[in-house]
Amino acid sequence: MHPSKKMKKEETNHYENTITYPKKNLFSEKYYQHSLSVLEKALSDVPFYWQWQCFDPGRDKHIDLRYIAMPALDKSDIREHPLQSFLPRDRDLGIGLSNNKISLVKTSGTTSEMVTNVWNQDWWNASERASWNLNSYTAEAANGDHREAILTSSLNVGFISDDMNLPMEKRRLSRFLFLNEKSTPLLWTSKLMDRMIYELKLFKPVVLEVNPSYLAKLCRYIASHDKSVFQPEIIVFTYEYPLSLQIKQIQKVFDVPLVSSYGSTETGYVFMECEFGKFHQNSEFCRVDFQPFKSEHGGPDLGRILVTTFSNPWYYIVRFNIGDLVRIDQQANCSCGRESGWILSAVEGRVNNITFTCNGRVVTLRELDNALSVLTDIDEYQLYQLEKDFYRLHFVSQKQDKHELSADAKKILQEIYGEEAKISIFYDKTISPEISGKYSVAQTVLPVNMENLLEQKTPYDET
Repeated sequence: MHPSKKMKKEETNHYENTITYPKKNLFSEKYYQHSLSVLEKALSDVPFYWQWQCFDPGRDKHIDLRYIAMPALDKSDIREHPLQSFLPRDRDLGIGLSNNKISLVKTSGTTSEMVTNVWNQDWWNASERASWNLNSYTAEAANGDHREAILTSSLNVGFISDDMNLPMEKRRLSRFLFLNEKSTPLLWTSKLMDRMIYELKLFKPVVLEVNPSYLAKLCRYIASHDKSVFQPEIIVFTYEYPLSLQIKQIQKVFDVPLVSSYGSTETGYVFMECEFGKFHQNSEFCRVDFQPFKSEHGGPDLGRILVTTFSNPWYYIVRFNIGDLVRIDQQANCSCGRESGWILSAVEGRVNNITFTCNGRVVTLRELDNALSVLTDIDEYQLYQLEKDFYRLHFVSQKQDKHELSADAKKILQEIYGEEAKISIFYDKTISPEISGKYSVAQTVLPVNMENLLEQKTPYDET
């Protein structure tokens, strides 16, 4: 429900019959204090959220109940309102910019995805440090002064130059080295990838932070040309969902721990994958509200999350729809011993990567990826759902005889989407990234109505 739509206070009473507290005490008293202070400050002192006051069921209600009664914040809300309206009244955007306390950062993507955000570098750094403490490898490797090489789209971070190659000194920033200056890996040449390999050996990064699709492309080149490469202490995936085939391609070249870091420009670092493969909430710096899907679509373990940031005095983000799907670990424990905050068994991919079976059931990117992971001799793939029962699968493959691969792929897709699914398979030389510089692996032309997918109850015990 959009905040501009008024709702009578008595209409929120149904929430009282659906929640009490989480099944397990996942959160500390400090977490709830942060949750309370952010919500109170937003509703009373941050102009955008004044329109949310009518949703508040009252200060006498549990803080979880108060959050659940609030709308979701979308990127469109940030785009359509002045940035000053997301700052408390005692913080002035112009003064903060002139004093270099904050800056403005624009996310890449289509018009519907592009957002300008208020960037607080000190807060971001603190959020990163807290998140990296949730994995033993990153906690040990990253001391704040460590060398870090970054291989991502230059549209996301770093320096951009499509017309000419930039020398190494033009791609250095403090302890960081940006290996790629191109907006798309379609512009990579053998000479440019050889330069990346050489610079890794020269720079000797402790951490290599990457788009998994970008590193997978470099690794395919390294493996096919029987080259050696410097081994950092750890590789951190960010920006994209890491596909199983990408991980396999990377592990052919790198024999180091692989870790997924999950968050967004708006919310900072939200979850970190631990050394045992589960994702732990960065509960010191954010609140997460989980909204489960209906059982016919994978709930109650599968759902979307809304994120509220803590401790950022310059930019109040409350119940932000981050656009991704996750799977809650119902046991709420992990072999690593960390138990504070939500624990995920998996991140399932973006809402934008949802497809549907012929019968209308949600298929997440992770489900699709797990199914196709048994196929071999594939470099890349991309799936389009063009109609309710029509799917077009694109492969990049070096395999000469592709008949068996096509037959196996059709069988797998029909097992997922239904025997009546019509599958067309195409072989391409390459697959292009989106305008954002990231890769979209699955898409549907069918409307994704989140209100029809979400369970109306909450992931809390019923009274």
